[in-house]
Amino acid sequence: MNLASLLETWGDTQVLAAAGALVGLLFGLTAQRTRFCTRAAVIESCQGRLGPRFAVWWLGFSACLLGVQSLVMLGGLQPQTSRFMAPIGSISGAVIGGLLFGAGMIMTRGCAGRLLVLSASGNLRAVVAALVFAVTVQASIAGWLAPARQAMVSWWQIDGGPGRDLLQITGIGPMGGLLLAALAFTSGLYFFVKTHPQRSALGLGSIAVGLAVAAGWGLTQAIAGQSFEAVQIQSISFSSATAEFLIRILSTGTAPRFAFDAGLLPATLVGSLAGALLGREFKWQSFQAENKLGHYLTGAVLMGLGAVMAGGCTVGAGMTGGSVFSLTAWLTLLAIWLGACLSWRVHQRMGWPV
Repeated sequence: MNLASLLETWGDTQVLAAAGALVGLLFGLTAQRTRFCTRAAVIESCQGRLGPRFAVWWLGFSACLLGVQSLVMLGGLQPQTSRFMAPIGSISGAVIGGLLFGAGMIMTRGCAGRLLVLSASGNLRAVVAALVFAVTVQASIAGWLAPARQAMVSWWQIDGGPGRDLLQITGIGPMGGLLLAALAFTSGLYFFVKTHPQRSALGLGSIAVGLAVAAGWGLTQAIAGQSFEAVQIQSISFSSATAEFLIRILSTGTAPRFAFDAGLLPATLVGSLAGALLGREFKWQSFQAENKLGHYLTGAVLMGLGAVMAGGCTVGAGMTGGSVFSLTAWLTLLAIWLGACLSWRVHQRMGWPV
């Protein structure tokens, strides 16, 4: 049965949700088994070293770049129509939102995606932070935080189209993007083998994390090409997905129609749970004396507001948007890195746990 038959039998929304579920299962399982974590990579770099956690992150990120840029060259993805390129973008939103998200990521001991993975492993601290993150995202989209978010986003906006495409801005084009991705992946492989000798399973898992993002782009593009309805091409992003999941729990009547995000988040949790059970790592963990509840709650609020301002989290903007060389996505990733480093240094000076 081909894709056209699936769409005719089940409809666009169900097929999109199934695609999101497949991508979520792959990401959740591999991210849990590899301990893929942007926060850990940031901390290592802030300490002046590029260690084992950075190696895992860089290999996954570079695999994401290569997978997505290969899709573009083969005609399997048209990123110009995505939300990272086509609509008006915000430089101020990317920078300020990224700084806020990075600071919050240190305080909650994980980004949005990592919190989901930890939640499925029995970490109740992550559950609390993820719930507050979801509430803040919704409040930033259409609630009491929306006016502040809209004001800051409006400070420095740029037109959609070529002005948000780094490959067009620099003039290197799609072939240049593929070459950069191949160089990044080569360096990722070299650095991983040097840091993790004889750990091929970990390396393959890290690559699979990145390819999950490419799979999301490819599947939604394929569905958009076959559907008679308008279908948004997208890939993994946990900010909008967590807010949508929260709405579905609280009020199914007002929830958006089923689409990619509807399958993504629950499947990510299932995949992470499967990984924790397979590795015998599932363990209930609550707040201890050294775990400051205020830090987790404040960090979750900063991440929620920052993710909406920046248009995504470390995965949603950093990997999904960064893999198509969106200007605002790369600014967001750099700002997250800087905000996290500054927050980590403040924690070190104050003697707070990180």
